[in-house]
Amino acid sequence: MLVRDAMSTVVLTIGPAHTLRQAARLMAARRVGAAVVLDPDSSLGILTERDVLNSLGLGQDPDLETAGTHTTTDVVFAAPAWTLEEAAEAMAHGGFRHLIVTDGDGPIGIVSVRDIIRCWAPARRHAAA
Repeated sequence: MLVRDAMSTVVLTIGPAHTLRQAARLMAARRVGAAVVLDPDSSLGILTERDVLNSLGLGQDPDLETAGTHTTTDVVFAAPAWTLEEAAEAMAHGGFRHLIVTDGDGPIGIVSVRDIIRCWAPARRHAAA
């Protein structure tokens, strides 16, 4: 199975000036664990629930801290034609749970560990039967 088969094609995008509270509200409303941060002065980045949690754990004010300050910009991008094994390997190697899927023109989706598990679980049930 390929990344294009598992990825979510509804991508939450935010700007670097969004506060962490705004970002968290948007992620909660969409029930997603990451947002793509579009910064015209920089490359694509990603803000995850873990980034928000780390900031809160440090006692930082989510109404003052911005997404741009907490965005991961050293991002590994996935291609839609990657296998789920390739995506899982990239996540395991990098220690993260989300990959932005790009097609050359920008983000077209996000694939998460949960997406991969959702695809693999039925296949494993069938193999065991």
